Amino acid sequence: MKRFLFLACAIVLYSCTEAKKTEQPNNNFEQLSLYDLNTDIVPRAISFENPTGEPGKSGMSASNLGVGRKGSPNRILKPNEEVVLCDIKDSGTIRHIWMAGDFIHMNWIKEKPQERNKKLRSTIIRAYWDGQEYPSIECPIGDFMGLAQSKLTPYESAVHSIGEKGAMNFWLPMPFLKGAKITLTNESDTNLNVYYQIDYTANDNHSEDVGRLHTLFRRENATTLKEDFEILPKRIGKGRFVGAVLGIRTLHPDWWGEGEIKFYMDGDTEFPTLCGTGAEDWVGLSYGVQNTTYKYHGANLVVKADTLVEAMSLNRNKKNNNIVQMQPSYISMYRWHIPDPIYWKKEMRIAIQQIGCCYYERQDDWSTATFWYEPVPSAPLPELPNLAARTADLDIILNESYEAD
Repeated sequence: MKRFLFLACAIVLYSCTEAKKTEQPNNNFEQLSLYDLNTDIVPRAISFENPTGEPGKSGMSASNLGVGRKGSPNRILKPNEEVVLCDIKDSGTIRHIWMAGDFIHMNWIKEKPQERNKKLRSTIIRAYWDGQEYPSIECPIGDFMGLAQSKLTPYESAVHSIGEKGAMNFWLPMPFLKGAKITLTNESDTNLNVYYQIDYTANDNHSEDVGRLHTLFRRENATTLKEDFEILPKRIGKGRFVGAVLGIRTLHPDWWGEGEIKFYMDGDTEFPTLCGTGAEDWVGLSYGVQNTTYKYHGANLVVKADTLVEAMSLNRNKKNNNIVQMQPSYISMYRWHIPDPIYWKKEMRIAIQQIGCCYYERQDDWSTATFWYEPVPSAPLPELPNLAARTADLDIILNESYEAD
């Protein structure tokens, strides 16, 4: 009997050890072990130097220096041209995207700064997971990379890191079982120079219902009086809300951010399960929005324009007969629910009020890039606003005649 028990224990111990060796990361924003070498996953990278990510196939293009000497680091996208950034036929997890190019104004670029910088809103990234015919990610590249208002602001968060010259990095893991396709489309009327790299691991051991990253861009310019702005229109099925990058352009003087965020989940009707206390409170700030950036929350852009514009009447939802001049504020802020997760089992809708201090209903120009995980197949995203709607009223913020307060 003792021998039998000893053998049974040995078998169990061996099985646990082997399971530990092949255990894969759960991709729940946890880093891979820095020291565990017993894994089947392998690193891959895709760029214009290796568009397939195949092993031993990188850097094969030729330049004037010869084969393999920086032959294909970038590509020029013509107006309305779409390029496939990756088309992976495997299981894996995209772990990092880096991108740079003509998204900001440089002295050697002849285009006007306003037109160049609008490319953060006119360039669209789309991602398709596991053969789904419509995208789970559809967003202007600037907002996807953490830059609302199409304005470059160097900063770092848990999700993004942005360099002073427009290098954009994205860090949320993007798991897939059978394939991943990502495209980039230049919807501007001028050429776009692009550099990029997608770093991923192959052979990841994911469950069938693992959450795939979804990203939605919305803009209401202006919002509807007394109607909450939807950060996430209703989604059916289970999922996890990760966070959002919000852009606000004020259309009235005075403080704009008393509106509460509301999470309607799993059967909520008139009243939500989760409710905040104000827009600046939700992004971890207080008594207004300050230009401060932290790992999981903050504001990377808070400026007031030098230009005077006409304010909209609050009472009649139209321009006041007595013209009121104001300096519009432009805000880009973010919140990441990574250490404080928000899951739902059946359905979710997220909205935020537009209330001023103290207190009145108001309208402003709101945009959002919203990030969440849900399995596929998933429902199509709401329609992406067209180019004119995405880029309207950005000229003031893009003239670069002033810096953040």
